[in-house]
Amino acid sequence: MKIIILGAGVIGVTSAWYLAKSGHQVTVIDRQSDVALETSFANAGQVSPGYSTPWAAPGVPLKAVKWLLQDLSPLRINPFSDSSMYSWLLKLLLNCSDKRYQFNKRRMLCLAQYSRSCLAQLRDELSLDYEQRTLGTLQVFRNLKQVKAAQGDIRALHKSGVPYQALSVDKCIDYEPALADVANKLVGGLRLPNDETGDCFKFTRQLKQHCENLGVNFLFEHDIQHLNSTNQRISEVVTDKGTFTADAFVMALGSYSPLLLNPLGIKLPIYPVKGYSLTVPILNPQKAPVSTVMDESNKVAVSRFSNRIRVGGTAELNGYNTQLHKSRHANVDFVLNDLFAGAGDMSQAEYWTGLRPMTPDGMPALGTSPIENLFLNSGHGTLGWTMAAGSARYLSDIINQKSTDIVI
Repeated sequence: MKIIILGAGVIGVTSAWYLAKSGHQVTVIDRQSDVALETSFANAGQVSPGYSTPWAAPGVPLKAVKWLLQDLSPLRINPFSDSSMYSWLLKLLLNCSDKRYQFNKRRMLCLAQYSRSCLAQLRDELSLDYEQRTLGTLQVFRNLKQVKAAQGDIRALHKSGVPYQALSVDKCIDYEPALADVANKLVGGLRLPNDETGDCFKFTRQLKQHCENLGVNFLFEHDIQHLNSTNQRISEVVTDKGTFTADAFVMALGSYSPLLLNPLGIKLPIYPVKGYSLTVPILNPQKAPVSTVMDESNKVAVSRFSNRIRVGGTAELNGYNTQLHKSRHANVDFVLNDLFAGAGDMSQAEYWTGLRPMTPDGMPALGTSPIENLFLNSGHGTLGWTMAAGSARYLSDIINQKSTDIVI
C-alpha cells in the first residue's frame, strides 16, 4: 500500500520506519529542510514513561493561578492569543478530577511503557547511538506539599506496575552526587529507574537513514496546504510544490494537525503549548547531573547527554507564536544554576523554543479517524519523544489490521 505521512518529526519518522518495515511504500512530506527541525529538535531529552503525567490534575487550577503570579513562572498565558485556547482550557479543567486524573495517567503510562520497550528493541536492532543514558529520572521536591502531592502519582505508578523509589535527600544524592551542594534546598525525591535520556534530534536523524534504506521517500521544503477528500476518503494532499496521492495518509504534524483537519470536520482538541530549552557544554562533570533531574517547583528538567546539558521546561499559551523571548530564558537559567552551579559553560548557551501539541487529557489522537483512509498520530504534548516508538508501532498494527500489543 502507498502511504503518505504528513510531518517529519520524531512521530512521523518512527511511523515511517514501522510502516516501511511492514512492506508499505512510504513517503514523508514536511515543510522543513530535514527531519526533526521543529518540536523534536531540542526538547528536554527525556524518555520518561514514569513521569508520564496529565496536566489536568486535582489542584492544578489553583496552582496555575499561583504560577502566573510568580516572578519565575513556569506558566504564561496570553489572553488575546486566540479563541480556541479557551475551549481547550475548559476541556482541560473538566479532566482535573481525581477520577479522571488516575484514569488518564494509567492510559498514558500504558502507552509510554510500551513505547520504551519498542525504543529499546529499535535501538538494539539498528545499533543507534543518540547519547542515550538508561539511568532513570529523579524528581526532586523542595517542600513537603510536593511530597504529599506525589502520593497520587505513586498510586498510579503502583497500579500500573511502574517501578519507583521514594527517596530521602541523602538517597537522592546517592543517585545524583552533584545535588550534595544544594541538599539544604531539597526535602526528598521520587526516582523512576526505568526512565531514559537521549538526544531526540540525533535519534530521528539516524532513524531517517534507516528509513531511506527501506525505500522511504522524504519530500522536504514542501509546504502542505490542504487535504482534498472524496466520498469520505482523502484523495490527495496539496503542497506548494505539487499534489500527491496515496492509498492512506497519516497525520503527524503535531500542533499543526488541527489546522489541516478542521476543514474536513475533524476537531482535534490539540493546542500548541510553547516550551523553551537551554543547551550548554559541560564545564565540570562532577557538578553536572548523571541522568535527568526534574525540579518539581519550577517544572524544569535538567538532562545529561555525553558532553552537554539540556535544560527544558516552562509552558506558554500564546497560539502559534514561535518567537524566542529572552525573558523566558530566566526559568531554565535559574534551575541549572540553582541546582548545578558551575556544571555548564553559560558563555556558550544555546536557547530554543518549540510548540508542544497538547491535548486536554494528556493522551494523543492515535489510530483511526472518521475518514476511512486517514490515520492519526498527533497530540503527544511533552511526551512525543517518550511515546514515539510505541505510538508508531501501535499505528502500524492498526493500519496493517493486526492485533495491537496494548489496549489504550
